[in-house]
Order: sequence, then C-alpha cells, then structure tokens
Amino acid sequence: MKQLGIQPGDGRFDALYVHIPFCFHKCHYCDFYSITGQSPARMERFVDLLLAEADRWANWASAPIRPRTIFFGGGTPSLLPFATMQRLLVELKKRFDFSRVDEWTIEVNPATADQAYCAMLRQHGVDRLSFGAQSFNRAELATLERHHDPDDIPHSLDLARRAGFQRLNIDLIFAIPGQGLDSWIASLHSAVGLQTEHLSCYALTYEPNTPITVRKRLGRLRAADEDLELTMLHQTRRILSQAGFNAYEISNFALPGRECRHNLLYWNGGNYLALGPAGASHLEGTRWRNRPHLGEWESVLASGQLPAVDIEHLSPRRRAGELAMLQLRLADGIDFDDFAGRTGLDARSVYAGQIRRLADLGLLCVQKTGFCLTNAGLNVADSVAAEFLDIDLS
Repeated sequence: MKQLGIQPGDGRFDALYVHIPFCFHKCHYCDFYSITGQSPARMERFVDLLLAEADRWANWASAPIRPRTIFFGGGTPSLLPFATMQRLLVELKKRFDFSRVDEWTIEVNPATADQAYCAMLRQHGVDRLSFGAQSFNRAELATLERHHDPDDIPHSLDLARRAGFQRLNIDLIFAIPGQGLDSWIASLHSAVGLQTEHLSCYALTYEPNTPITVRKRLGRLRAADEDLELTMLHQTRRILSQAGFNAYEISNFALPGRECRHNLLYWNGGNYLALGPAGASHLEGTRWRNRPHLGEWESVLASGQLPAVDIEHLSPRRRAGELAMLQLRLADGIDFDDFAGRTGLDARSVYAGQIRRLADLGLLCVQKTGFCLTNAGLNVADSVAAEFLDIDLS
C-alpha cells in the first residue's frame, strides 16, 4: 500500500490476525482494545467492514495471500452472533487462500461457549480454541472482574471436544492480589487435570489506566510481592514439566509438538497481517497498526482508505535487536546460524559485549550454536532482552 511504503512483491504474509473488539464486560486488568454493549446490527456492520478491509489487501497482493496460521483475538470473538461469525469465516475464505493453513485459533470466553457454536467453528476449519480461564478460584475471578464460574471451564472444554476439537489451550493468570502460592498451584493442577495440550500462564501486569491499576494506586488492593511472583513462575515450570509440558516460551507450555504455531511466528519475527481495529501487522521490517477505535476504523474504511497508524520502517540493526529480544523469550533462545539467516548479522560479533557480560552474571547460557536465558535470567528476562535492543535507528 502506498501509505505504508510497501509493494506487493516485498514479501508474503504467513499469518493472519483478526481482532474482534466486542466484549459483554471489560475485565479490570485488560488493556486490549475492546468495547461493550454493542448490538447484533453493529456487529454485522463491523463484519461488513472487516471484509472490506480484507478486500483491500486481496486486491493489493500480486498473488493470493496464503497464511499458514490464523488467530481470532479480542475482545471476545465468540461474542459474534452465530450467523455473523459463520458469514465471516465463509467470506474470508473467498478473499484469501487458506489451503496451507495448519493452525486456526479462536479465543473463547468460557461463559459464552455452546456446542452448536463450537461445532460451526470446527465445520469451517477452525482447529484450535483458546479459553480465557485465568483462575479456578471464585474470589480471584471476582478480583479480576471475570464473569464466569470455575465450573464453566471444564464444561466449555467438554463442549469443544464433543464438537471435534482436539487442540485446546487454557489461559491462566498468577500473582493476582490476595492469591497465595497454594491457590495458584491448585489452579495449575485443575488445568492439568483437564488434559489440554497447551497452557498459557501469565503474571498479572498492571497496565496504565486499567481499573485494576487505579485500584492499586488508590490502595484498594495490594500487588503480589515480587518474591512470591517469582516463586509462582518457577513452581509453574516445575509442576508443568512433571506433567509432560515443555516450557517453550516464558509464559507458554505445550505437550511435545503442540506449541502455538501462530505465536511462534511472532516470536521469530515473521510477517503477519492484522484486520480489525488495533490489529498490528508486520512485513519485512515495516510495521503498523490499525486505528485503535472502532468508530475511526469504520469511518476510514468506509471512505476507501486503509486505517493504518504508527507506521515504522525498521533499520536492519533495529529489526535484528527486536528479533533478539523476541527470541530470548523462547526456551531455544537465539541460534547463531538462524539469526544470521534472518538478519544478515552475526550475533556473536554484534552482541559480543552483551553476551559476555550477561553470561558472566549467570543470566545467559552460551553454547557453540547459540544462547538462551538461564533460570536466573528468567527472573529478569525483560531487562536481559532490552540489552539486545539497538536503539540507534540510523
């Protein structure tokens, strides 16, 4: 697209992300763009424009866009009415070539799942569902302002399995105010007992201007101690390892061969196209996001324009630094040959000082083929990763 400074031959999109911004309730910790109280008619209008956005990209590309992975996030994608979601799935297939898709994930709130809806998703090619459980403790769900019951989680998984889904993920949050180590371990064991192939376990973060951050600032709740949070992190890795899960990324755990391929593409600096308000895209060092406001996104699309903002063209060094920062989140870390192939730079020489200093501190494990975080490095992973982010944009 001209306004992005990219040409049809500049690369191919290997992943497609679709942002569905609708929620029936805004959770107090969430800073993803979402809105509540929208009518079915407004959702229909949204899908009309989402498909118009897809048309813009399909008409621009010199060859059909052929993603390998698809991810519908939100918001709550499963809040789209049955017929509206079905239309979206059918019509996207007419605009893009889904013949090589090997993973298609949709996020589902346990309170919104039903068997007919799940069966429709499976019928149209969706093969992976991600359930936002967050906790199996009622009091902790209330602290997070989650509007589902712990019993909804196994019920939703059962519905999904009866609809034919085998690939299932559960999201969990630890370091919730008032949560003790025993309670977190109990939630972990409850999740493991449901026999999904993938678990995502995130420490609660206090994003600016979210209600939970305001409550913390006003003294209405107290964040978990840092030592407790780190203990929870390492206990999570120990318990899930014993259950057969590989910690393939700091917050993500999978049975062998069941990693989330879509997110692996992000962590390996791949190319991805996002549709919908606030969706972020990347193509060979050019990145942008869509306007993070439904009304503005709708108005721009209705006028025939592309709703892109925050357009950046990354220098080779900046792009390499960001790739290093992302890959350090992975258990495999940075492979020297792979990194050179992706960036044209030898990490051994470009980051010699950082590697030596951080290894001496016990934060990196360095081998002939590459390097990764140690257990001690996990405790300060963001700070270690920042050491590789070259801020010189020249």
